Amino acid sequence: MKNLEQYVRKGSFYKSVVDDGSDIIFIVDFDGKILYHNNAVRKTLGYRANSLVSKHFFDYVLPDSRDEFLKSFKQIQRKAYSQKIEFQFLCKDRSYRFLEFNAINLKNQENLNGLILDCRDITQRKEDAAELIRLQKAKEQFLANISHEIRTPINGIAGLANLLHQNLQSDDLSAYLNAIQHSAENLKVIINDILDLSAIESGKLKLEKIGFNLHDLLPPLINTFSYQAKEKKISLNHEIDPKLNTILLGDPVRLNQILINLIGNAVKFTNNGSITVKCTADLIQRNVCWVRLEVIDTGVGIAQEKLDTIFESFSQADASVTRRYGGTGLGLTIVRQLVELQHGKITVESIEHQGSTFRVIMPYTVGKARNLKQVSNETITSEQHPGKSMRVLLVEDNDINRLYAKSILKNWQSETETAENGLVAIEKLKSGWFDVVLMDVQMPVMDGYETTKAIRQMTAPKNAVPIIALTANATKSDADKCLAAGMDNFLPKPFTPDDLYRKLFIELKIIPNKEAYWKESKDKNQGLIYYDLNYLRGVSGNNQEFMRDMIETFISSIPPILDDMAANAMIENWEKVGNLAHQIKPSFILMGAGILKEQVIDIEKRAKTKTNTSTLKKAIDQFRDKCLSAVDSLSNELI
Repeated sequence: MKNLEQYVRKGSFYKSVVDDGSDIIFIVDFDGKILYHNNAVRKTLGYRANSLVSKHFFDYVLPDSRDEFLKSFKQIQRKAYSQKIEFQFLCKDRSYRFLEFNAINLKNQENLNGLILDCRDITQRKEDAAELIRLQKAKEQFLANISHEIRTPINGIAGLANLLHQNLQSDDLSAYLNAIQHSAENLKVIINDILDLSAIESGKLKLEKIGFNLHDLLPPLINTFSYQAKEKKISLNHEIDPKLNTILLGDPVRLNQILINLIGNAVKFTNNGSITVKCTADLIQRNVCWVRLEVIDTGVGIAQEKLDTIFESFSQADASVTRRYGGTGLGLTIVRQLVELQHGKITVESIEHQGSTFRVIMPYTVGKARNLKQVSNETITSEQHPGKSMRVLLVEDNDINRLYAKSILKNWQSETETAENGLVAIEKLKSGWFDVVLMDVQMPVMDGYETTKAIRQMTAPKNAVPIIALTANATKSDADKCLAAGMDNFLPKPFTPDDLYRKLFIELKIIPNKEAYWKESKDKNQGLIYYDLNYLRGVSGNNQEFMRDMIETFISSIPPILDDMAANAMIENWEKVGNLAHQIKPSFILMGAGILKEQVIDIEKRAKTKTNTSTLKKAIDQFRDKCLSAVDSLSNELI
């Protein structure tokens, strides 16, 4: 004991704590001169003992952050004690490590102009934080990708089934279409669940406050499950309290989502008996109506010990449930979060093998008739429809999605031109007038963002054409990116005719500008012919079948190569441009297109020698215009 007291009195323990401790200790004066450092600098930074003494501390701080560090260093000179000052310090091997120090000001302690810096290596912590950010971005990218890949086919399935439904009478065919729509809706629910969970967790989910009536909302929703219930031979009923025949203010889409999840689960887990959906006005007080929604089934039920876990993410009551019934396990998690976001509460009562009751109670402000959403466009006749004679440029690379959107616009008697990529869209805008552009985002050659930016750089008035993004990437960051690129609005796929109607005519208030279209048509430079089929007749002996094959080959092969050429010119890949020009040169000889042949020879030569490339892009654009004009004219030869 006595020896230990002597050890403390002599201060020998300082060597163990300071000199040989794991923390790096620096003593520096107010000018940054290093007066002392302990041995920990060797293990962490690679410097020998005392090798940094008399050096300047600031010389070892990362240059990019040195000015900021100097500001912090001056501030800590005015404080007795400072904590968690981060910086990067140069190591012996010329790399930089993240350090964090706490500073003791000797001016306050000993009236000396110096600081004791107790430094810790936080490089691993920084790397972990960076990795966490990377993983978060990877998660967001995954969600965006899965959104696009799943929503694109869903848009075609659900959309075309909906259009066919309007024109079929057969009960059998309607049943088949119901099944198609049901499958598409199931896929849509899965991807929406994933995206909604991400939005809720990041705090980016926005709730609407608009008028709705449960008497309008519930019956059609119940009908969407009637086919499944009929297949399983279970009864599906609903009851609505007469007091609820009023206008409520809230988010009907999210209420719909809650009910779809709860009713969908009830149908999934009920093999006999019945399902009842009850809506009751629990309390109406001070202009607020507390609505109680109950989904009661006679299904498989849930074990008591599992009731606390069914609302957890990716969780179901039993692992075998996923194998038997499918699903992501996200539905009830999202239901609970949506209910709580709207200041409500959800509870469940269940007896295994007898059934379950899910009960939601939510407050809604009582509204007025003027708060109701706009009437569907289906009530508007074709003569009255605001889309009649509207000129639309539909930019979409997916054949099914293009057909679906064109069919909607055709029903409205709109005039639609299509483009399979951004370059084609720009050319069509140059040569014609459009009231609106419906723009897909992910396309080959030139995507929707680049195309929009290029359109906004065109001369007035074409640079002001309204552009709506039609995209399967449905997160808020995707919408923000579309708006940042210059688009006017955003419509996620899959969309219904009503969705498109609201976007075009209610939100953007598009009105067809017929005068602008006719002026554009009148001003067009028409009648130029860039080919002569006499050459083709001569070499084929006027063989009409051979000539038709050659023309069809020219029409189908030339436009994609022109797109590729223009795209490579934009990134100044002149070698590729030259090779493409060389590839299509014989086609113009065969078509007797002397002017075009001379131009493509000139493009090939300039591209391969990289001569006058500053004007080559414009020359390629002009050449492409003439080629496409030739293609259009040759198409008429085939009629």
